[in-house]
Amino acid sequence: MLHIKNLDEGLNVFKALGSELRINIVKLLLENKEMNMNELASSLGITNGALTSHMKKLEESGIVKILTEHGGHGNQKMCRVNVDKILVEVEAEEIEDERNIYNTEVPVGHYSNYEVYPTCGISTNKALIGEVDDSRYFAHPDRMNAGIFWFTKGYVEYIIPNLLPNSTKIEQLTLSMEISSEAPGVNSDWPSDISFILNDVKIGTWTSPGDFGDVRGIFTPDWWFPNWNQYGLLKMISINKKGTFLDGLKISDVNIKQFALDYRSTIRFKLQVPEDARNVGGLTIFGSSFGNYSQDIKVRISYSPM
Repeated sequence: MLHIKNLDEGLNVFKALGSELRINIVKLLLENKEMNMNELASSLGITNGALTSHMKKLEESGIVKILTEHGGHGNQKMCRVNVDKILVEVEAEEIEDERNIYNTEVPVGHYSNYEVYPTCGISTNKALIGEVDDSRYFAHPDRMNAGIFWFTKGYVEYIIPNLLPNSTKIEQLTLSMEISSEAPGVNSDWPSDISFILNDVKIGTWTSPGDFGDVRGIFTPDWWFPNWNQYGLLKMISINKKGTFLDGLKISDVNIKQFALDYRSTIRFKLQVPEDARNVGGLTIFGSSFGNYSQDIKVRISYSPM
């Protein structure tokens, strides 16, 4: 997801999409998943030279990703759409004071508690940790270096680092992560109800549409198995005084004031696929060395004096 927080920040995106030809480029890439420059130029009926300037605008805006692949016939530039949605905040309700923002990133393997059930597995970017479908390996010391893990039902819980200045309280908590369902093999039509829980309070649920493996994730290692989870969707959960939001859309009335969080608070965040969910379709979490986004679990905390 591309999150544009104000109109000025989105200027490059608006310019990139302000052309019928560039819109057609995005449509072609969505239809074909991935195309090289020659294929795009031929489909559009333009020269490679004319295409280059349009691709540059789309790449600079973050909408399209261009990768150089090495093959037997030389190098070729492969193009793919780099976002699943674009969120534009037209009217900012409050202007955050950047001096009162705490940012951190939690590695996906640094969970503090878990209970998971097969199908399941965990891996670093170099090798599997133990054997698949054996939940005991979720306690292996190498989990700290995990780049991906998956399970059919259960939960993982993280303790979010709270290093706020003394005598401050939390006004907003935002977390973003790349996640998907967990199907046997892969299946893009495999819904899963994933719950988000803060300090034992359910703040919302998102239904993941599937477990994606149609193309290799941008950062997924070359040795990774082609018929396994390749990438997820980037989701952003925010909880503030008005409620809980997922990608900018309100999903519950649970608000930050209910938790009375301050600089002394323990912050526990849980991702769960409950056994009694309507869609028990599992959960896959992608770290910075897997999937389409080079990040683990990003955390942003807005705070103010008590």
